[in-house]
Amino acid sequence: MSTRPPGRRAEFVARDTYRRRRMIDAAGLLPVLGALLFLVPLLWIGAQVGEPGGAPRTSHVMLYLFAVWAILVVLSALVSRGLGAGSDAQPPEDGGHADMDASEDAGGGGPPERRG
Repeated sequence: MSTRPPGRRAEFVARDTYRRRRMIDAAGLLPVLGALLFLVPLLWIGAQVGEPGGAPRTSHVMLYLFAVWAILVVLSALVSRGLGAGSDAQPPEDGGHADMDASEDAGGGGPPERRG
């Protein structure tokens, strides 16, 4: 007998499945995060209009954008590595030549002979 109330799903999810789903979620959120971070310099301009310093220097904005870009590249590499490492795809046991005929395999790699 189960101790959970009827209508509730089981709370246990396999660890590998849970981590893979969270990595997929992270991969989906990276573009949104990048867009928001790229818009931050627009807030700098609005905040400094009345100040004596004026608008931020272009060099500071460009350094910020480059840093955000580099961080996004590193994060996407980590997420893709995490997704690739957890793949369950196994290579075929015959070395990936399951679609070849025995006659093509014995042909020595040359062009197929014309029949007929």
